Formats: sequence, C-alpha cells, structure tokens
Amino acid sequence: REEKQLELTLEALISQVADLKNSLVSFIYKLENEYDRLTWPSVLDSFALLSGQLNTLNKVLKHEKTPLLRNQVIIPLVLSPDRDEEIMRQTEGRVPVFSHEVVPDHLRTKPDPEVEEQEKQLITDAARISPDVAQKQIQSLNKMCSNLLEKISKEERESESGGLRQNKQTFNPADTNALVAAVAFGKGLSNRRPPGSGGSVQSGQPGAGGIIAGASGMQQVPMSGAPAQQQPMMAGVQMAQAGQPGK
Repeated sequence: REEKQLELTLEALISQVADLKNSLVSFIYKLENEYDRLTWPSVLDSFALLSGQLNTLNKVLKHEKTPLLRNQVIIPLVLSPDRDEEIMRQTEGRVPVFSHEVVPDHLRTKPDPEVEEQEKQLITDAARISPDVAQKQIQSLNKMCSNLLEKISKEERESESGGLRQNKQTFNPADTNALVAAVAFGKGLSNRRPPGSGGSVQSGQPGAGGIIAGASGMQQVPMSGAPAQQQPMMAGVQMAQAGQPGK
C-alpha cells in the first residue's frame, strides 16, 4: 500500500513539475523573443500562472496522504560512463550519462553541508529575536526603504525638470528669421509713403540740397527757396513735400 501511495504521489508531482516547466519555458521564450511587444499585463499573467502552479505543487507535497519523501532513500543500481539513451529521453537531453560524477548532484535529497549549516544558523538567530524586537526592526527597515524611495523619486523629478529647462526654447525661430531678413534684405518692409504736411525740407543752410535716404540708387535733389518750416523726420529719412513726385 505504501509503495502504491508513493507511486501515485510521484506521478502527481511529475505532472505538476512538467506543467511548471512548460510555463517557465514559455515565459522565458517571451522574454527572449517577444520583449519588444511584451506588455506588463502579460508579464503579470505569466507570474500569476507560475505562482498558482507552485502553490498547487506545495499543496501536493503537504497533503496528508503524501508520504514523507525525505525518508525515502534513492540508491543508484548501475553507474556507467557510457551514453544512456533512456536517460537522455527521460531528462530531455540534459543528462547524457549516469556516472559517479553526476549522481551526487541529481540524487541529492539534502543541500550542501555548508548551506545546511548556514540555514540552521539563520533559524537559530531568528528564534532568539523576540516579537517586539522583530517588529521594531521591521519598522526601521520600512522607514529606511521609504526614505530611499523618496530620495530616488526626488532625484528623478529634479533630473526631469532640469531636462525640461534645458530643452525649453526661449525664442521664436520664425520671428528671428523674419527680423534678420527685414534688416539684411528689407523683406516685408512697406514702401508706401506716410502722409505728411505741406512744405519743403529744411536744410542746415538756405539753398542746401536735401537728401532722401532709405533706398538704394536715389539721387540727391536740390531744394532751394523753401520756407523755414520743420518737417517730420523718421529714422533719418527727410520726408518730401506732400504732392511732390517721389525721388
């Protein structure tokens, strides 16, 4: 009866481990080949599937009808350095031979002595701590983690704001180009004459010639016998008498 129960338990464990292995293979394939289109909800679904399968495996191990596997001793009957096709098939090509080199690793039911000693030491240290001291240590660790997360978030916000300040544009390129084109080539400037009052241009001396500036190729025009009347001046350009043909 015990052998039958052990056989059924091993079959259930093999089935659960196979499902878990297939899920891991599928998840690793997604990470390696579909990382460019992999979404976070899909990753969470894969983690949830793996967690559920691990919980099911633990339930099988902790079931009341499951015999204590730690009390079972596995003894290799045949060790050979030659290639074994049956072992290759059962292990899906991971173990080609069943020799004295691989048996201690594959048939080990306990961890390494060093690891087992460290685990015992950790369990002993944890048992010495009272619940109040453990709670204080948990609160202190949570506080340190919160401060660290706050500092990291602050650094991220400062770096983002600094990048925005550096990338912020302080001028309008279109306005700058229009201003340069207007100053260098006169592009966009109006050539209409503004309305002015009657009278001629007053020069420094009577009979002196007034110069109409502001356009290339303009000739000097003599203005004589004009009354002493001031005319409006704009940007160094003397305005001609209203009604007089433009020069």
